[in-house]
Amino acid sequence: MKIQPYIDKLNNSQEFKSFKAKNPKSYFSAGFFVLDFEENSNLHQIDYYNPDNKKMITFAMDNKKIEIKESEASNQSMPIEISTKINLDLDILKGLVEDEMKNHMVTHKLHKIIAVLQNLDGKLVWNLNCITSDVGIVKMHISDEDHSVLKFESINLFDVVHKL
Repeated sequence: MKIQPYIDKLNNSQEFKSFKAKNPKSYFSAGFFVLDFEENSNLHQIDYYNPDNKKMITFAMDNKKIEIKESEASNQSMPIEISTKINLDLDILKGLVEDEMKNHMVTHKLHKIIAVLQNLDGKLVWNLNCITSDVGIVKMHISDEDHSVLKFESINLFDVVHKL
């Protein structure tokens, strides 16, 4: 599943056209996607940053009508714009994660991927937090350009709770 159809749906919506008319300096700054393999209930959001009021505008696109939410930016730094040329498809994230889990001897089943697409230091990166069947979390960064794994970390939540 490519992201482009979601961007096209957003760009063609009356809600977005009205938003852009009022906020012409706003730009695409992040994508937020939840891929739930157990309940098959996915979430697709496109975030725009408005530099005029320093707010993040989220467009949730899983209903027939696009929902718009406005919030304060989560950090002090200004998000970097993302071009709409995105190489990685949502469909292949699961395979990339499972392959890397096997490389690191993580054998549990993948239940959910929470994927954030963002521009980090001028590079388009997929920041993934994945939930596994053992209540573990796999954290990965994947380069959008060449699909290489930039970071991998496996955490068991029971170990975290035990340390607290």
